[in-house]
Amino acid sequence: MEIDLNPEGYFQFRIIVLGDAAVGKSSLLRCFAEGPGAGPGAAATPGPTVGVEFYSRTIPMPPSGKAKLQLWDTAGQERFRSITRSFYRSAAGVLLMFDLTNRASFEHIPEWYREAAGERPPAFVLVGHKCDLVAERTVSAEEARHLAATLGVAFVETSAHSNLNVELAFQTLAGGIQQALGQGILAPHQGCDGIRLISNQSRRQPLAGRVPREGCLC
Repeated sequence: MEIDLNPEGYFQFRIIVLGDAAVGKSSLLRCFAEGPGAGPGAAATPGPTVGVEFYSRTIPMPPSGKAKLQLWDTAGQERFRSITRSFYRSAAGVLLMFDLTNRASFEHIPEWYREAAGERPPAFVLVGHKCDLVAERTVSAEEARHLAATLGVAFVETSAHSNLNVELAFQTLAGGIQQALGQGILAPHQGCDGIRLISNQSRRQPLAGRVPREGCLC
């Protein structure tokens, strides 16, 4: 059954960013959610994420309408994996992220994909981050595109430092979720799930900003 993408309301998509520690997940999310250079100390590299942190941003969804993205920044360290795994199954979309200057983070992408895919896979986009560091690059665009094709996902190279393709990465993922909705592959669910249909009459106050959370936001 197809979903009407122009309802009397808007969609809310839960998006998870997965990848090894120090690949730049927090920098990319902050650049997208708050803008490049937003806030004091924004130029500094964020410290390691502990567990899961939360951002949000509402974006336009062509041909009409909008979507609110709930953006979950997950810790890449092994000791936090039991926490972050609990969020995988409720995601509508996943950014699989590696550092173009760190080959090991690229080689771990298939493992992250298998963990997140589950029985009903969300939409995926493969992100090669830090593309501004050309001289330090250890993963070619051809290799990354080949892996993306093998996994059946889109590939985008980004740089939070240069604000390059940051919007494109999230718009591509949101478009993939929208397409899956239109095809009936994904659908809104009741309870704590990755896609919700929010009525325009709702008086709930929007969640915004960067707020560490525990448990499940529905």
